[in-house]
Amino acid sequence: MEIKQLTKAEEEVMQILWQLYEATIKELLAGFTAKTPAYNTVATVLKVLKKKGIVDNKAVGNTYVFFPLLSKADYSSYQMKYLLNNYFGGSFKRLATFFAQDNNMDLEDLELLLKESQSKEETK
Repeated sequence: MEIKQLTKAEEEVMQILWQLYEATIKELLAGFTAKTPAYNTVATVLKVLKKKGIVDNKAVGNTYVFFPLLSKADYSSYQMKYLLNNYFGGSFKRLATFFAQDNNMDLEDLELLLKESQSKEETK
């Protein structure tokens, strides 16, 4: 499956759907924490996501239950690669430097982060 950039509205719906795994439109609407969009707006977003091959649905009684075809992990990986390539010239070093500077991380913080990352890799 070719992964494409999601719009803000599509990503908001997907974040809720990834959390619930399966949901009706009413269940998705209940998942919004800020301003809740209109029922028809969510239905339209789901229709577009289905056309893109990112979600599918099944009939349950007289309603539809939607579920993701694209995992959150796969989309997150795509987003990180997109960010790395389009904003940091494919350089992980530049990406890490940016986040370190933006978050006021010192050398000790970076070393701790690397150690945590290495220990997670070793336990896999």
